[in-house]
Amino acid sequence: MHRTPRRLLLLAAAAVAAGLPAPLAAQQVDIQRATTFIQTTGDQLVAAINGRGAVAQRREQVAQVLRRAVDVEGVGRFILGRWWRSATPEQQQEYLQLFEQVLIRNLSARFGEFQGVRFSLGRTQARTEEDALVNTVIERPGNPAFSLDWRVAEIGGQPKIVDVIAEGTSLRLTTRSEYSSVVTRNGGNVAALLAAMRQQIQQLAAREAS
Repeated sequence: MHRTPRRLLLLAAAAVAAGLPAPLAAQQVDIQRATTFIQTTGDQLVAAINGRGAVAQRREQVAQVLRRAVDVEGVGRFILGRWWRSATPEQQQEYLQLFEQVLIRNLSARFGEFQGVRFSLGRTQARTEEDALVNTVIERPGNPAFSLDWRVAEIGGQPKIVDVIAEGTSLRLTTRSEYSSVVTRNGGNVAALLAAMRQQIQQLAAREAS
């Protein structure tokens, strides 16, 4: 479950690991609405990261943004894939809780690395009738700029980030493959993934406190 700094930013900022909800939940996407949504969400995340408040305060600000911007249940269920059906209801509930914490902690543990982050909007284009790709350019002091495509759909009447794509790579598909590998290596035991996620959160919390 190793993460590079760039992929950590993708996962935490969005939204990244985001998964598509059931097809019937999506509606026709409004290009301008999708663009405005990414602008607002990005501004809120940048403000939290670059803020002068305590880490715990900024972490809570990030959590609020991500909960509004991402369908965490849809994300988590897509990424767990076929193993969702083999998990018990208790495991499903814990998994979704842990998944949300992974998203939040991946960013809050790296506030120092991302200090001074900025972004600018690029082109927005319809991907299908149901979703659009909003391009942004991410800049961090002392690091080369890179491009992120945010996949946005209308879910339940609200725009939501349903994937983050960097250099042609879908984060939701990559994370799904990694989580599936953990479960497969442990004989199809979802509990092994939950244990790995708990350990990851503990490591990130320790890093945040250091």
